[in-house]
Amino acid sequence: MSQRLRERPAGERLREPPGCGRRDDRSVGGELEAFYFGFGDEDAYVIADMPDNVAAAALALAVNASGAVATKTVVLLTVEEVDEAAKRSVDYRPPGG
Repeated sequence: MSQRLRERPAGERLREPPGCGRRDDRSVGGELEAFYFGFGDEDAYVIADMPDNVAAAALALAVNASGAVATKTVVLLTVEEVDEAAKRSVDYRPPGG
C-alpha cells in the first residue's frame, strides 16, 4: 500500500497522482489493485500487487524523485506470511537482558 500526498494549488481538482497508474505499476511487474481518495494527511491510497519489495521500492523511488507527490510505502503481509513468520525461531534478547 502506498499513501500519496500531493501539493497542488488551491481549487485545483485532484486526479490520480503520478505513480498509481497501470502503466507505472506494470513497468516494474506489478498491478494496480485499488485507488482511494482519503481525508486527513494523505490525499490518496494506492494498493498495488508488486512481485517483490525491490519492485515496490523502485516505483516509490521514481515517483518520489518526480517531486510531484510524496509517497509512504507500507508493505502488507498475507495471513500465510504472518503464519510462516510466527513459526520461525528467533534468537533475540532485549537490550540489557
